[in-house]
Parts: sequence; C-alpha cells; structure tokens
Amino acid sequence: MIYGYARVSTQDQNLDSQIEQLTKYEVDEIVQEKISGVSKQKPQLDELLPKLTSGDTLVVTRMDRLGRNTVQLLQLVEELQERNIHFVILNLGIDTRTPTGKFFLTVMAAFSELDREMIKEKQRSGIKLAKQKGKYRGRVKKYTDKHPGINHAIELRKTTNKTVKEICTITGVSQAAFYRKLKEMEKDNS
Repeated sequence: MIYGYARVSTQDQNLDSQIEQLTKYEVDEIVQEKISGVSKQKPQLDELLPKLTSGDTLVVTRMDRLGRNTVQLLQLVEELQERNIHFVILNLGIDTRTPTGKFFLTVMAAFSELDREMIKEKQRSGIKLAKQKGKYRGRVKKYTDKHPGINHAIELRKTTNKTVKEICTITGVSQAAFYRKLKEMEKDNS
C-alpha cells in the first residue's frame, strides 16, 4: 500500500495542493491533518504509522510535513527503514526504493548518529567542567534513608518472609532501588 500524508499547521490553511500532488503520485490512501508541526502529538500520523507494514510506502510532499524538529524527523526515517517501509519526499525527489533514496537514508542515519554523539560529548564535557568546579554531584537519589518507602521495605525484609517483588509492590519502591539499598547495607555491615 502507498499512503500519503498531508498536513497544514492551522485550520484556515488549505490542503488542496498537497492532496493534488499525492493524488498525481497515485497513493492508495491519503491521511490529512490540520495541526502545528511543532506539536508532539499528530493524531492522524500517530494512527497511520502503526498501520504501515513491511513493503508499504509513506509519501509526503515536503519533509517538513512530518514535523519541524530535525531529530524527530531523523528518528522517524530510521524507524521506517528498520521496519522496511519505503519513504518518498516529492519535492526532493527522494524515494527509498531507489539506490539514491537508500543513499539518502544512509546519510540521514549518519547525521542522526553524529547528532547523538555530539550531544553525549557536550554532556560529558559539561559534567567534567562542573566536577572541576565542585558543582556536580550526580543525579539526586530518590530513595535515601529519609524515604519512608525504602525504610518500610527494609523493615518488611527483616520482619517478614515476603518476596522482593511483594515488598516492592507494597512500598512502591522499585526492585532495582531496593536491591541497591540492600547491597549498600551489606557493604556497611562488612
């Protein structure tokens, strides 16, 4: 199946031009939406994406119809590629069923990976600098000795035969946090 997706940002804008282009491309079904590109939720698109199956094609007139955030666009393109769903952007002449289109996807994936690595590097540099200035203390621990749930969980462990899962359900403490706390206590006792 070939699906077309047409979107404009406001109710008073017109979808006719996009629908005409998608119709000329002979899509089987056109999904229309009037919602801002910066909106994280696009109900019609969100409903369409899970329907797409391997071998299907998603067609848009312009890349920005899917959203304005580059990272979101790259993630969507990667997701489509992983699911073997073809992608066509009419104004750029990109069709992932062609060698040039596949090359485009490879370049997009590379930029996405580069972007993620640059963000990680910035984060590591920021943490290093903050540590040097004595301002970085790491993530704030949720389950400290003052947390009533963790204290209740420890008390239940000492006084009952309940499983860790049962204790965590009763106290609302995650199993990982509970095991961490038990490990800390073992270190303190040895």
